[in-house]
Amino acid sequence: QVQLVESGGGLVQSGGSLRLSCTATITRFSDNAMGWYRQAPGKQRELVAVIDSLETTNYADFVKGRFTISRDNTKNTVYLQMNSLEPEDTAVYYCHTDRWSWSRKYDYWGQGTQVTVSS
Repeated sequence: QVQLVESGGGLVQSGGSLRLSCTATITRFSDNAMGWYRQAPGKQRELVAVIDSLETTNYADFVKGRFTISRDNTKNTVYLQMNSLEPEDTAVYYCHTDRWSWSRKYDYWGQGTQVTVSS
């Protein structure tokens, strides 16, 4: 059973920083791509950043240069360092991974952590 637990959200002023963490209960964590998504009130969930098993990273255009995704395979943890936060970054942030089994893809999500940026 895969479990993802996020932490590190909170309230921060515009221009501030936060670091989110997501610890996974999963076998062979290092083999999995891990991603961060976010969902603001009244909006669809959107991809923020992803890191694959080779530690190749990809970012949404709206966070490039401000956010950094990284992973520590010894701790089964993926991080999202968020700098220069803006009120538009206010959202619930979710950790995500997926697994294939018998030709079917299973998506796994954490419970989410709230990030609120005040102006």
